[in-house]
Amino acid sequence: MIMLDIARVEFRRMFQLPLAWVILAAVQFLLAIFFYVLLSRYLESAQLAAGRGMTEIVVAGTLQIGGIVMLLVSPFITMRLFSEERRSGTLDLLLSSPVSLVELVLGKFLGVLLFQGVMLAMAALMPLSLLAGTSLDAGQLAAGFLGLGLLMAAFTAVGLFASTLTEQPAVAAVTSFSALFLLWIIHIAGHAGSEHMAAIFAYLSLLRHFDRLLDGYFSSVDVAYYLILVGTFLALAVWRLDSVRTWR
Repeated sequence: MIMLDIARVEFRRMFQLPLAWVILAAVQFLLAIFFYVLLSRYLESAQLAAGRGMTEIVVAGTLQIGGIVMLLVSPFITMRLFSEERRSGTLDLLLSSPVSLVELVLGKFLGVLLFQGVMLAMAALMPLSLLAGTSLDAGQLAAGFLGLGLLMAAFTAVGLFASTLTEQPAVAAVTSFSALFLLWIIHIAGHAGSEHMAAIFAYLSLLRHFDRLLDGYFSSVDVAYYLILVGTFLALAVWRLDSVRTWR
């Protein structure tokens, strides 16, 4: 399929950029530091670990830090997807080719998502290494990794849409981070309103759904939220590219 060919090309292109290697190294370095700190505190402080398992403290804590780190680096991963194409003039060739806009958007999305999957797999090695010396809560472990994977997919979709709005990668990165940060903390706005408004803002929050999965509570509501968010921003990206093609 053409979509898979585009994804493969985009995935290979990611590893041709020095920035991608820097991001991989930086993410692993930061997660390794926090993983070591959480593990050390768990082993040294009986009061901290009292009544709580290693999965809840060390693994969930590491994955939560991973979500914050990905919030910071994802805009840099996605900022060139279409903005660089627009700036170099290759977007006109793509829009005039027989490839449909849906295939183009999904192909680039899957290519970056594969790159994000590499980071997720590398990050998973640290928590999984604990299995050599202790037992972990398999359900909470699976729900946590699922939550981080869905979170990364949402970050990718938002960043991809932001890259269709401008030909400047830096502007796309700032736009993407602003939108993601707003969705991350939007539940705070509900504290000043009614219970109904608080419930709405809580549902819109990326953090609230992520935290529930980290706690081991698998719910179709949380999964559906991420799928709807991804589908919405991918549809917006297709609409944006269609409007660009119409006006050219």
